[in-house]
Amino acid sequence: MTDTIRYDSDADGVVTLTFDAPGQSANTMDRAYAAAMTAAVDRLEADRDDLTGVVLTSAKKTFVAGGDLDELGRATPADAPALAELLTTVKRDLRRLETLGRPVVAAINGTALGGGLEIALACHHRIALDAPDSRLGLPEVNLGVLPGAGGITRTVRMLGLAPALTTVLLTGRRMRPADALAAGLVDEVVATEEELLARARARIAANPDPAQPWDRPGYRMPGGTPAGRELAAQLPAFPATLRRRLKGARLPAPEAILATAVEGAQVDLETALTVETRHLVRLLTGQVAKNMIGAFHVDLRAVEGGAARPDAADVAPVRRVAVLGAGMMGAGIAYACARAGLDVVVRDVSEEAAAKARDHAERLLTRAVGRGRVTEADATAVLARITTTAGLDALAGADAVIEAVFEDPALKQRVLTEVAPVVAADALLASNTSTLPISGLAEGVPRPADFLGMHFFSPVDRMPLLEIVVGRATCDAAVARAFDLGRRIGKTPIVVDDGRGFFTSRVVGTFIDEALGMVVEGVPAASVEQAAVQAGYPTGPLALADEVGLTLIQRIRRQFAAAREGFVVLPAHRLVDDLVDTHDRPGRSAGRGCYDYPDGRRGRLFTGLTARATDAGRGVPFVDLQERLLFAQALDALRCLDEGVLRTEADGDVGSLLGIGFPPWTGGVLRYVRQYPGGPAGFAARATTLAARYGDRFAPPADLVDRPAAGRSAAVPGRPDQPVGGA
Repeated sequence: MTDTIRYDSDADGVVTLTFDAPGQSANTMDRAYAAAMTAAVDRLEADRDDLTGVVLTSAKKTFVAGGDLDELGRATPADAPALAELLTTVKRDLRRLETLGRPVVAAINGTALGGGLEIALACHHRIALDAPDSRLGLPEVNLGVLPGAGGITRTVRMLGLAPALTTVLLTGRRMRPADALAAGLVDEVVATEEELLARARARIAANPDPAQPWDRPGYRMPGGTPAGRELAAQLPAFPATLRRRLKGARLPAPEAILATAVEGAQVDLETALTVETRHLVRLLTGQVAKNMIGAFHVDLRAVEGGAARPDAADVAPVRRVAVLGAGMMGAGIAYACARAGLDVVVRDVSEEAAAKARDHAERLLTRAVGRGRVTEADATAVLARITTTAGLDALAGADAVIEAVFEDPALKQRVLTEVAPVVAADALLASNTSTLPISGLAEGVPRPADFLGMHFFSPVDRMPLLEIVVGRATCDAAVARAFDLGRRIGKTPIVVDDGRGFFTSRVVGTFIDEALGMVVEGVPAASVEQAAVQAGYPTGPLALADEVGLTLIQRIRRQFAAAREGFVVLPAHRLVDDLVDTHDRPGRSAGRGCYDYPDGRRGRLFTGLTARATDAGRGVPFVDLQERLLFAQALDALRCLDEGVLRTEADGDVGSLLGIGFPPWTGGVLRYVRQYPGGPAGFAARATTLAARYGDRFAPPADLVDRPAAGRSAAVPGRPDQPVGGA
């Protein structure tokens, strides 16, 4: 036996298998695990007559984190046979474990995601420790793959086809232990590690003759099989429901999960496991899985690990935050800080206005308590950490200031100047501006070296991204403190250099401009929206424009025009002016924009937009509509790299996925360029074609084919399964 899985037998005949991968912070289902599990099950079978039961647990804070994504993300079609063999071995050993003839209990002492939960599902009983950070689930769909160690096969047989798909497999939910219990993924939840192991042993003593439900005579799948009349009648609705959920986008992983579940439900368990393997190998050797693993595992780990954080060892952690402005953004920032255990004081023009931040926090906490995610005591403690004021005295001692007032440079400079003498002498000073250049704001702010941008995204309590904007005068220590504060409050911080619109606001603006430009050309507005969602964007650009606010878009563009020589007026700009100034349609907040909003809910597209459709616009190929949106953003992201606004491709890809809704299947706005059919050369050729058809804005950089990847060890090779969202 190796140290990867320790084998300990006690006097009662209970064997404890302890996962403890040497040299790793978490256990993974890698090749070392596979070899160790084979050896462990071999020994269990040899010792079977002396066994009373088996407990599976972990020596680390997590149970098992899942598969080795670093290795899986590099798989090519040539690796398919080896992958299939590895998966077959892993499943064979889990099957041997659950048919051992002795009770096997999973004592889940921490997070069990993906492969970790699949190990637990092969046990006869699952007990989870109610640790605060513990999560359980099968999130593979969010990485472009599927649960391949029996997760689909067993959840379908445990829960039934429809519940398994809708609750676990297609959602990729990461559940708290109590939610996993309610979903039927675990059988018990306990409060302490001592209780965890005691309950596991008690379960073994009380159930000496175990078997999985599907191994017992007379087993019937919950809800029936597809061969049954009732479920067969429901089957046609499954693909339609999936298509509605994906808004028409064709993504390989959800479709493969649905196919695996339905096909596997019609055959015996061993055959179902084989079906699962075949679908997973196809996904792993395709480009979309590489894109998503590269972004959501490799790049996200690098970004959150501080790849862009300056080395500043002497930086003091932030403990008390002053938030200036109690509007939607300020209130959200205050809540995020208080939830993370920081003391927060919120200042606004009046006590009544400032109190809105506390009211916002109270509403969110009430909802969280109602859903069982926060205790009453914890909610009370969070509220106690929020102080609201209209004065200055309460801000004394704050070691970070985050300004979140109206997008007016003079106002922002004034409120920061007012509080500077009151807060700590070395306090971090930050602006939540989404577009105003930080270097310009710094000219009117005390201590410009300590000043930078901390651009949060709305709603702050749900959006994970934080864009840290470095001005010309910003020192490394300020960047490091802002990065650490962002991580403390649970955000993913990317670090970008100054420039009007920075990275995220600038690149999302090209998405909206291109879409509005299509409408001006005569493309039906509904086709523009459909092109976006079928390419994989979470919402259409016209709906997004309404959410941002057409008035705000107009004001930002006018600021851009006033600040930049050679500013180019686009047809989209004239359309925005027409909507705002002529038709009084400022956006969703007013109930009218590109869409109408009866009763506050999005309704039909504005007739003034739909009337613009022409025969010429209707003749634009649908794939061109999709790729114009994708290329507009990708080309501007390349310009951000060239101008130094983006420091690394990893920051650009993570920022585009978490902040501005770039389609997840691409792996990010810059990876989209590298994984396009034919690689950067193929992208450049297609961009040249688009430029000839629709304008010079699509002309690719001259050095695109030969330029190295920036801030990434290697470019992602190959071709995507679906070059445009699977269309």
